[in-house]
Amino acid sequence: MRHLIDIVDLTEEEINDLIRVANDIIARPSLYAHCMEGKKLASLFFESSTRTRLSFEAAMYELGGHVLGFSDAETSSISKGESLQDTIRVVSGYADIIAMRHPKDGAALAAALASGVPVINAGDGSHNHPTQTLTDLLTIQREKGRLNSMTVGICGDLRYGRTVHSLIEALARYTNMRFILIAPEELRIPEYVLEMLEGSGHAYVQTDDLDAVLGELDILYMTRIQRERFSDPQEYEKLKNSYVLTAERMRAARPDMSVLHPLPRVNEISTDVDDDPRAAYFRQARNGKYIRMALILKLLDEKNSAASLLPRGTEAADRKLCRNMRCIMQAETGLKQYVRGGAVPKCLYCDTRI
Repeated sequence: MRHLIDIVDLTEEEINDLIRVANDIIARPSLYAHCMEGKKLASLFFESSTRTRLSFEAAMYELGGHVLGFSDAETSSISKGESLQDTIRVVSGYADIIAMRHPKDGAALAAALASGVPVINAGDGSHNHPTQTLTDLLTIQREKGRLNSMTVGICGDLRYGRTVHSLIEALARYTNMRFILIAPEELRIPEYVLEMLEGSGHAYVQTDDLDAVLGELDILYMTRIQRERFSDPQEYEKLKNSYVLTAERMRAARPDMSVLHPLPRVNEISTDVDDDPRAAYFRQARNGKYIRMALILKLLDEKNSAASLLPRGTEAADRKLCRNMRCIMQAETGLKQYVRGGAVPKCLYCDTRI
């Protein structure tokens, strides 16, 4: 059946259609108020969340459906040693669709392989966050009126920032895009994302100097330095205030630049930026509910589709080959290893080179 694990699971046409439906929901909410009557969303959050979890739940309620689930892994049978796949097999017997966040890279794919209902990836470790990307694309479209011919600056934690990885993959599908990747050396973008960018033909530069490039940007996408992704607290303390956007700094930006942030913020955007009309991040958070409403409608409408989770060229391995300690393969003993073939074979779950 149809799942959303990675933003690349959606074609450009499908993304544009989701944005169209979300805009229609914003304009005519009463038309959608009863679409999901009798349907249930399982909201499974093995990792803390505010906006993503509540926007999914609000989306289902506003469509007329119901919500069940948990917001803390310690309240689930995972705390007793149950495997993720067993949890999903059970829950998919209770609900019509699952939204899941998990701290391990590739957990969403592992869940989908076991599920009897559509699974939506609400964030898997530092890997992907496709519904945040859909939220970002809807916001950019509403703020700028287009999804092409822009210079996009992405600033902060580009190494562990799953929102960043998904956003770049999505925007690379559109024409005449230029990316400026702003990060300290320790938090630069992973190689697999750069390989995708190089294959797309779009121009990109890497820098650690936000002030030097601020005036070139149509979009500035700020991200938080994520304490929870660091195994060494001293490294986090060294990097946590690498970039702070202030009202003073904003004077160098274009009058029509838009500032996005997936939130939560810590120190990277000063509150004195909030009243600037270019600050779009709270509008962005609100848009998350509408795009998730559109996505739930789409996936339940296509529940009986024959979409494959294993892309062409995928091979099953008889042993664990992935060495990424954040990968779900390291946590689930009964999970089969799949390898995405090609010139550089990769773990299908987390995209790490084998």
